[in-house]
Amino acid sequence: MGIKRTYLVNATVITPHRIMPDSAICIEDGRIVDLVRTESLDTVELLRAGCSVVDAGGAYAAPGFIDIHVHGGGGADAMDGTPEAFLTMAAVHARGGTTAMVPSTLTSRDGDLARALAAFDEALGMQSTGAVLLGVHLEGPYLAQSQRGAQDPAYIRNPGRDHYHGLLGLSKNIIRVSAAPELPGALELGRELRSRGILASIAHTDATYEQVLVAMEAGFSHMTHLYSGMSGVHRVRAYRVAGAVEAGLLLDDLTVEVIADGRHLPAALLRLIYKCKGPERIALCTDAIRAAGMPDGEYIMGSASHGRPIIVDEGVAWLPDRTAFAGSVAQTNWLVRNMVSLAGASLSDAVKMASLTPARILGIDSIKGSIDRGKDADIVVFDDEINIRLTMVNGSIVYEALQRDDSDERSV
Repeated sequence: MGIKRTYLVNATVITPHRIMPDSAICIEDGRIVDLVRTESLDTVELLRAGCSVVDAGGAYAAPGFIDIHVHGGGGADAMDGTPEAFLTMAAVHARGGTTAMVPSTLTSRDGDLARALAAFDEALGMQSTGAVLLGVHLEGPYLAQSQRGAQDPAYIRNPGRDHYHGLLGLSKNIIRVSAAPELPGALELGRELRSRGILASIAHTDATYEQVLVAMEAGFSHMTHLYSGMSGVHRVRAYRVAGAVEAGLLLDDLTVEVIADGRHLPAALLRLIYKCKGPERIALCTDAIRAAGMPDGEYIMGSASHGRPIIVDEGVAWLPDRTAFAGSVAQTNWLVRNMVSLAGASLSDAVKMASLTPARILGIDSIKGSIDRGKDADIVVFDDEINIRLTMVNGSIVYEALQRDDSDERSV
């Protein structure tokens, strides 16, 4: 008996090249095998043949969103040091259309980092009912103290060869490291990451434009949450000096990520980034913490035992003294919505920044990031307001909205 197909019918399909109304996506063995007009299908015959038919009801069907920077959600944090924490994150963010994610650690004790990495490796062998776990992102500890934001200053350090070799040796699933390239030893770190095929990203940095250029030569190719924890134009002996922000906007060979939650960056800056970089060089990321998908209140950022207390008020995560944001509580569909409503992006471009562009940055665009024949059947269905109706991972439905979710309205 052959493999039965699943058909997602009556969908307005968003591909990298066009928007196709009244279309159907044919799925077999977890992959997309065809795109056809719904009218060409006889759904009664498909059901008789044992196929599954899912009716999108005219809603949009887009490639699943890929979040390349996310710390937690649903009360769980990557630093909790348990495989269950990663599975909880994956399930919660699937409600926002995320079908693949890169959980992120924080600057912390080495022992806590080791436990988090071991727990991630264990989670990969467990049954997930949410987004695919792609690998781990180490955000720190090699950051500039002056741009630390909510990162714990007690554990920030310069990148020493023995130290980062020790960290990188803890797991083969580290696929991204964020660091400040102006620190002593950071260029050597960049070259080491490049040799291992690990994405080297500029983050929490006071680098100048010229230092960013040198960092790119050493292997840094991406910028972590542009504008956040990052130097801008400033004066040195009365002369204006361009900073990391300007480098990110100007240099075409640098990709950037943006926390488009409507809080971290105002509409004018979102428009500026979109105008300067375009959808091919911008990845939308949540930078979400454990409070994502949870009510406002008091939480711990990082491990429950050694993390930092934070406050979530009106959908914004803060340090208790409100001197810095502490990640976000966003889900990816909010980011897509805000890029349309605040930055003036087309829906196709906003979707691309949440799917194909992050896939290209991670080097997985041959199998994920767009609705194309042969790619993984990671699909998200949403309405005109980009409220998620259904999330599918490798052809299986992992989330389906039964009714409108009020938590989905948290955007600007």
